[in-house]
Amino acid sequence: MGDKVRRVVTAHDVMGHAVVQADEKVAVPGLPGENLRSAVIWTTGTVPADNSVDVEVNAHDDGRSLNGAASVLRIMEFGPGYASPRHRTLSIDYLFVLSGELEMELDRAALVRLDQGDIVVQRGTSHLWRNPSQDTPCRVLVSMIEARMVSIGGGVLEPTL
Repeated sequence: MGDKVRRVVTAHDVMGHAVVQADEKVAVPGLPGENLRSAVIWTTGTVPADNSVDVEVNAHDDGRSLNGAASVLRIMEFGPGYASPRHRTLSIDYLFVLSGELEMELDRAALVRLDQGDIVVQRGTSHLWRNPSQDTPCRVLVSMIEARMVSIGGGVLEPTL
């Protein structure tokens, strides 16, 4: 993935014409003490987003979950052998495997193997991510959108992140 990714952001000029607001490189730093790199590409404060107002070009870094944002677009690189903690977020997540391989482990050790080009729609379930390769990173693009808590049989499943 390199140390940076290119982000192109569009907007409207005062006449309503489409323009490029920003064309820049975004750093993809490693997270301290982890075999993981991550960069927030963009966030919105509401869903639906308001495309008619000016926004700050620099998206705030919100960690691995939404942390108050309504939507987040993030690029991540799981290093060889990386495994995330098991977690559930208050979001619907769309994960696209850009390169490498990834495993998604659900409850009761249900395991799904993902390869380049595969897409996961993660709907608030408890899961963990694992890169099974011992020598190749796995790169993913993740879009997270705020969701309500999952309600099953009169109870709710609380988020863990």
